[in-house]
Formats: sequence, C-alpha cells, structure tokens
Amino acid sequence: MTGLSYPPARRDDIVDDLHGTPVPDPYRWLEDADDPATKEWLDAQDDLFKSTELPDRERFRERVAALLRSGSVGPPAWRGERRFFMRRTPDQEHAVLYVADGQGERALIDPMALDPSGLTTLDSYQPDKEGARLAYQISVGGDEESRLHVLDVETGEVIEGPIDRCRYSPIAWLPGGEAFYYVRKLAPSEVPEGEEQFHRRVYLHRVGTSPDGDVLIFGEGLEKTNYYGVSVSRDGRWLTVSAAQGTAPRNDLWVADLTASPLEAPALVTVQEGVDAQTGLHFGRDGRLYVFTDRDAPRARICVTSPETPTYEHWRDLIPEDSEAVLSDFAILDDLDEPVMLVGWTRHAVSEIAIHTLETGVRIGEVPTPGLGSIGGIAERPEGGHEAWFSYTDNTTPPSVYRFDARTGETSLWAASPGAVEVPTVNTEQVVYRSKDGTEVHMLVISREGSGPRPTILYGYGGFGIPMTPGYSGSILAWVEAGGVYAIAQLRGGGEQGEQWHRDGMLGNKQNVYDDLHAAAEHLIATGVTTPEQLGISGGSNGGLLVGAALTQRPELYAAVVCSAPLLDMIRYEKFGLGETWNVEYGSASVPEEFGWLWSYSPYHHVREGVSYPATLFTVFASDTRVHPLHAWKMTAALQHAQAADRPILLRNEAEVGHGARAVSRSVDLAADQLAFLARHTGLA
Repeated sequence: MTGLSYPPARRDDIVDDLHGTPVPDPYRWLEDADDPATKEWLDAQDDLFKSTELPDRERFRERVAALLRSGSVGPPAWRGERRFFMRRTPDQEHAVLYVADGQGERALIDPMALDPSGLTTLDSYQPDKEGARLAYQISVGGDEESRLHVLDVETGEVIEGPIDRCRYSPIAWLPGGEAFYYVRKLAPSEVPEGEEQFHRRVYLHRVGTSPDGDVLIFGEGLEKTNYYGVSVSRDGRWLTVSAAQGTAPRNDLWVADLTASPLEAPALVTVQEGVDAQTGLHFGRDGRLYVFTDRDAPRARICVTSPETPTYEHWRDLIPEDSEAVLSDFAILDDLDEPVMLVGWTRHAVSEIAIHTLETGVRIGEVPTPGLGSIGGIAERPEGGHEAWFSYTDNTTPPSVYRFDARTGETSLWAASPGAVEVPTVNTEQVVYRSKDGTEVHMLVISREGSGPRPTILYGYGGFGIPMTPGYSGSILAWVEAGGVYAIAQLRGGGEQGEQWHRDGMLGNKQNVYDDLHAAAEHLIATGVTTPEQLGISGGSNGGLLVGAALTQRPELYAAVVCSAPLLDMIRYEKFGLGETWNVEYGSASVPEEFGWLWSYSPYHHVREGVSYPATLFTVFASDTRVHPLHAWKMTAALQHAQAADRPILLRNEAEVGHGARAVSRSVDLAADQLAFLARHTGLA
C-alpha cells in the first residue's frame, strides 16, 4: 500500500464474454465523462495530483521554457517569387504563417491574433498555384475539428469560410485559384449516431459558392473509415485521388486527365487497388510520371512511367530500393545542364540527401548536411530551378532551414531559428542491442560526460511506421543537463528500417515492440548506464500503450512511468475516438484471432492485485478526439486499487487541449510536471 489516500472508485461486477473468454471491466462507469460519479472522481484525482510534492517542477519549468526560446522556422513553399513559411519567435505561443515577396514579409495567420487565449491552432495551409489565395484550416481547444477558410494573400482579407467538417483535409487547387478539390466529412445527420468522426468524401468546391452545393467527386459507398488524399498537377491537367482504410500501410490510387473529362466528373483510371503497398504520384515538368512506392520494396523506391500508362506493369525503376537506407523524400532540380533528383534517405533514422541524375537515376554525389540529424521535406520551386530547401535539426540544434544550390554544390544556412539559447553540451551515441528473438535494434543514448549508473528515461513509440529520428527537445536537454541520461529506442512497429520493420511490430507481432523495449532497458542496465531503481520509461499515444504494456509485463524493471494520452483498454478501444481507424494496426476484438492478440497484452486487463508497480503518472487531455482520456481514467483506478508498493499512481487531467498542437506555455507546464515526477522517482537530484 502507498502512503497516499486514493479517491474511492467502485468496482462493478461487469464481465463480458468474448469468443468464450470472460473479460472483466470493473471501471466501465468511468467511460461516461458526464456521469456525476465520474466528475467527482476526476475532481478528487485533480486535487490529489495538485497536492503532490514535485520539488524540481519549477526548475524544470524554467529550464524547458528557456530552451524553447529558440523558436522555430520552417522551409518555404514557393509560388513564383512569393514564399510562404512558418516561424515562431522566442516569445510567441504559436508559430505564425508569413508570406514574403517583393514588398517584404508580413504575417498572414497568427493564431494569437485570432484568439489571444492561445486555444486556437493553425492545423494546415495551402496556397493556390499562383500564390494569390490561401486555404487554411484552424481548430479550437485541441479538438482538431478543422474549419476551412480562404484569404486573399495580397490584402489579407478572408474571402470564404468557415467550412466545417474538414479535419485532415488536403486542398488541391486548380489553376486560377477559383476552385479546389478537398475532403469533408458528411454531416452528422447523414451518418449513424457515433460515426460522426468517419464518412469522408472528396468534393469539388468553387470559391464564393456555398459548400452545401459542392459536387461529390469520390468516396460514396466505400469504407466509412477511409482517409482520402487528393492532388492536382501544377499544370492542372492531372487529378490524383488516393484512399486508405484508416491508418493502413496501403492505399488505393486513381488518376484522371482533367482535359479529357469534366472537373465535376473526372474519369478516374485505377493505378492500384487492393494492393498491399503505399504509392504516391508526382507529375514531372518533363512530362514523366514519378512513382514513389514501397510495392515490392519495403524500404521504398522511385519508378518512372508516362502519365498515360500509370499502372504497375509500366513502372521502371529509377531509384531502386536500398538494402540499408529508407527512401523518404525527393525533389527535382531541372534548371541545369544535366537535371538531377535529390533523394532523401534515412539510415538507422539519421538523414542524408543523395544526388542522382534525373534521366538514369545514377547516384553522382551527396548534398552536404549540417550533421547527424533529421532532414525535413525537401522543397523545390514548382516551376523548376536549381535550388532546394530543407529543414534540419538534431539533439542540440533547433530547427533551421538550409538552401542547396545545385550549380555550385554548396549548402548554406538560409534561416536559423530566431532565438538565441544556451544549449548544454551533450554526447549522443547510437548503440545496437539484441531483442528477445535476436533482432538487432538501434537506440540513441544522450548524456553528459560522466560514468556510473544514472537516472535514465527510456522513450519509445513503436507504431504506425513512424520513425524516432534525432530532434531538438527542450525536455530531453533539460533532463540530460540535470545529470540524467535519455535513451530513445527505435523499436519495431516504427519506420526506422522500412515498412517490414513496421509490419514486424503490428497486429499479431505487437509483442515484439514490448520485447524490444524490455531488451533496451536490460541493455542500459547491463552496460552500467542505469539501474532498475533509476530507470523511468515515457511514451505518449501509441507510446502510451507501449509503456502501459511494459509496466504490467515487467513491473520490476522500471522505477517510474509517464504514460501520456494512452490507449490501454485494447478490447474496447475501437468504440471511442478514432479507434476504428486503427484496427488495421492493432486488430479488432470482434475477430477471434485478433481478440487473442489484443487480450494477450491489453494493459488494463493485465493489472493484478498485490503487485509492486512502478510510480506512474498518467497525463491526459480533455479535448482529445483521437484517444479518449477514459483509457487512462480506467487504468488509474485499476492500478490505484492493485498497487502493493509505496509508489504513487497519479492522474493529471488537462482541459482545453487535445492530442496535437498546443501553446508553448502549455507544453512547458506538461514537460515540467513529467520531468519532475520522473526525477523524484528515479533519484535525479
């Protein structure tokens, strides 16, 4: 028993029978956020957390805030001589969207000007092909339910919007800025109750007309969980539409010649359908169709064909798959005697850019980069040129933008982060260890000079093909500067080694991810970096599921856990938030075999009374429309009931924020609480 007095939480005798297996759910009542009993319990949990002593909270808050005064800057999106880019100065809560041209630069979208409370976020933006109009999407309070607007770039006047139900909508402008294709959810009245998050469609919208009259282009009768992509080639001739079921690592793909059929009824030709691969198309200025795909190439390749023959049998390898590096991006520079393609790769999650001849794909050189870090999207001018821009960051370098000139072969700093900060000197080492089944896994270990076991945070994600790449983090630097070690494991389920690495950690292979984390912890202990009494683990979202599984599978291995916005009830996760879009990653409890996968590790169902669990802090967000906070609520109650050790189980609820972007000050407060909790329970002094 801990010394804390936890808020009482009744245990109901609820047991479901799934495929012959009894599944208890004593805290199902906490799924109802509007139930007075739930509200009373949450208020009591808030009081408990606020009364907890975290001596280093203010020190971490001040240091993280100081390190985030670096600000940030993003690469430009060019439209002729007009460029659009994001920048956050040291004192700003949110990055601002700017435009720069012959008249200088000016702010177009400043979230704080729209809403001084800081609760409004800019979710995405897309200038038209001439740079005269800008479509942008904003949401409020962390709900990510984007509303679409259009403004005149010259005057800054908003000329349209809001158009609601545009969450995760791409914008594909037609030349002239008078119309665009986009994705919008059906109205709630048109879908079954509880399915308002789904049922997207592709529409054609003409600026100045009511969205109620938009023409339905695509999506009728297809999977309710489908996400759609849409793009139009620079010359306006080719329309591309893609469809993916939820977050599945595969997509169907169609293309239409807009000169051969009406804009309102494009004659779509199938490029791939029912194929287990991800593919995207780029229509080159040279008339060729460039195909970016992991079809028959888990680390990806680039093929070429003609737009008139876009199907698989016509693809020809231009940049073949590499056996060690993952192909991530490309850009074409054609204002040269010999046009080239810049190809972005990640090698064990560290970025590099190679130069290839555009005609043959032969590698002829490399783009000089600032160091061993992460490179963002490589940007070119849509009309062609000899220059490219890319963002760069590493563990001690705030995001900056670099320019590469293919005529001189030189890379130069184009825009640095606007704030000057004193960054501590740290060492970053990439180590390799073996997981339970012998698989080699890479891990970045960040520390200051010194030896002997130290308080350590082990971080991981391991899902959805997302790689853990080096990047500037005020939280990491503050922890390491204070004397701790920070390790980032590149677990299976991520994208560090390509799509097969992802597949090796999804669906029925999910236990590999947890084994990889346990093996990382054991490696850190065996090599003297830390001890079980000094080791904390941290993860959010799918990473929250990771550390939730870890603390229930190997509670003796970890001293402390920070679990943020987690999935934890893997039997009922599909019933809430965007859960149904993830059954392609995890499986569905409605399918007997897949239920077996989920039941084998579902953290909420593996809490056992009388076990000594690590000190655990759950952090959740009231407006989270992706992962409902109920997962952490139920798990908190279960662990508080079961805990046999004198280690606290705490819940931090935060209002008016969600799963994604937030004001800097809110990020600082969250980081300070998490770091102070981990410091207290791993012995960092």
